[in-house]
Amino acid sequence: MNKHYHKSILSLSIIVAIATPYTVIAGEQNSQLENIDTITVKGKTYRNTATKTVLAPEETPQAINIIEREQLEIRGVKTLGETLKYTPGITTNGYGSEATFLDVFNIRGFKVNQSYYNGVSLQSLSGWNLQPQVDPFALEQVEVFKGPTSVLYGAMPPGGMVNLIGKTPQTENKTTIGASVGTDDLKEFSIDSTGQIGDSNLNYRLIGLARQYDTQTSLSGNERYVIAPSIDWNISDNTLLNVNLYYQNDPQIGNNTAMPESVLLDNDSSYSVGDKNWNETQREFVLAGYKLQHEFDNTLTFMQNFNYMKGEFEQKNSYIYNYDPATGDLGRALYSTKESAQGFVFDNQLSANIATGDVYHSLLIGADFQKLDGNSEYATHGVSTFNTFTPDNNMIDANSLTKTAYSDDDIHSKQVGVYAQDQLQWGSLIVIAGLRFDQFNADGTSYGTAYETDEANLSYRVGALYEFENGISPFLSYATSFEPLNTSGFEPELGEQVELGLKYMADDGSISGSVALFNIVKSNVVTVDPETVGSGSFSYLQIGEVTSQGVEFDSKFQLTHSLDLSVNYTYLDVEVTKDTLFDGTTPIYNPEHSASLWVNYRADEGVLNGAHIGSGIRYVGEMQKNAANTQGMVPDYTIVDLSIGYELGNALPSLDGATANLIVGNLFDADTYACYDEGNCWNNADRSVELKVNYTF
Repeated sequence: MNKHYHKSILSLSIIVAIATPYTVIAGEQNSQLENIDTITVKGKTYRNTATKTVLAPEETPQAINIIEREQLEIRGVKTLGETLKYTPGITTNGYGSEATFLDVFNIRGFKVNQSYYNGVSLQSLSGWNLQPQVDPFALEQVEVFKGPTSVLYGAMPPGGMVNLIGKTPQTENKTTIGASVGTDDLKEFSIDSTGQIGDSNLNYRLIGLARQYDTQTSLSGNERYVIAPSIDWNISDNTLLNVNLYYQNDPQIGNNTAMPESVLLDNDSSYSVGDKNWNETQREFVLAGYKLQHEFDNTLTFMQNFNYMKGEFEQKNSYIYNYDPATGDLGRALYSTKESAQGFVFDNQLSANIATGDVYHSLLIGADFQKLDGNSEYATHGVSTFNTFTPDNNMIDANSLTKTAYSDDDIHSKQVGVYAQDQLQWGSLIVIAGLRFDQFNADGTSYGTAYETDEANLSYRVGALYEFENGISPFLSYATSFEPLNTSGFEPELGEQVELGLKYMADDGSISGSVALFNIVKSNVVTVDPETVGSGSFSYLQIGEVTSQGVEFDSKFQLTHSLDLSVNYTYLDVEVTKDTLFDGTTPIYNPEHSASLWVNYRADEGVLNGAHIGSGIRYVGEMQKNAANTQGMVPDYTIVDLSIGYELGNALPSLDGATANLIVGNLFDADTYACYDEGNCWNNADRSVELKVNYTF
């Protein structure tokens, strides 16, 4: 740990040295900056994660979606996939509603399997299953940034990123306790308490959660326990330290066994080809971090963000193969994994506000370092035959199984990045230009084969937005990305995006929205060498390319004091434009059309005072069933969700502070499913009903 700490200090020293000239200029121009507006959120300066500066999303030359705490509560979301369902440009639930141990989704046509937490990487074991999932109950909001973000965060896919903002301590003393019951034998208890500690300069927050419910198949369940304390220490008027801990234990995580599409369609959603004696998934992890922010004066601010992760994951499951629809026989290859990882991320930022004539600059320089060490034990345990005509989910004797193959792999990676950005404002024109250099190193073994990679990359972006007095703001941006591969002999996959858009914000905030046109090209994609097809031993070439282009529309309307409406639509055209096998195809999980609408109504007078009703409808277009586009389409579907709530104190004063919410997902019980080929499909969620009661004091 001392070695890494010294690297952090070195990075900080470099930043301060580079920033010294700007500090002098900033002091001279201090008086010119007093009129620059800042945004405050709950008493703290808001920092836009897309720019790491004080810049409102509507002023940023990039498509951004913010999902606030109120939306999370109204919709009763329990996973990140559920959180993102009403967000344009995103496809969720690639593995249905049962296999929930991974947050995997597509943004603008490209797979994203790693999120960010409070602005730093939520580290996961690349290529395996250990991925921390922060429960939405512990979140204040979720930010979605479209397009490449490597210029500030390093290795990232080109479609975009998701940043989870955790709940933080507040000065106002408030405690909310909650209890829920529902379908699938749902039982949930929660507490969220915050406030000032006595008369001190310390504020606290304590979050606790216990949740259990069955899967649709009843072969296994979902069980989660969360404890998340945090402290804000207002050291001085200019210095704030937040220390936070997040612990989560998931003794059970769903039913993860896929099934052939024809079997899924011939049976109801409770059907499974798995075995209750070999169907276990469990995970435990802890996140510990701090965020230190110090304002030297009105122009210069330093922030250091740190997060440590340690986790474990175990799974017993089966791959399916060789299905014979005539006899109903289905092969199951039994396997197990035992995974562990620990790592940390440091991000040091120094920002300065200066003026050069009529142009105001928000300068940012930073350096970050992240390191991850992990291990994965993978074993096979023979095969088992399942008959779909005479199903038996209690066939396997786990105690009699032996390991038929075994690998013990180590995974090590680290990334060092240095970045700089200038955010200029000249009247109504906002321009952002940034540059970042990364050094990425990885080594280890993959199924017993050693690999090592050492890559450097330069990422950059430039964007401009112009704010007209009528609230309309056109913008244009260009950005690049890179994704290193944990294997030897290949360069990083590269991405670039051109985005043209229009944002609107009414003076009173009653109407807001955006429309964006984008074109993304991902190059250096690894593809199979056609000369080795059929040889029994594949080799690969790095010549592939994938192009994604489309249109996103997102809008919010406050129609009356009581009625608001959100509407979005996405058109997406994704194509493999260079490949040895799949040239001209569309990758899976990418519908051409998708749309959603959500309406909220809140009564504030009469007998219904304190009542609210919200309802949403989501449409997801058909998607290719397999990568080769040879197996047809996964059908499109439309889902309706409903949320009804009431503040009970309006009916009985003795119940002041109590609320009741009825949340119904998939109101009309539509049958839908997801596939990555016709042999591996999962059901999506049936209708779910939850009654949640909260009491706040």
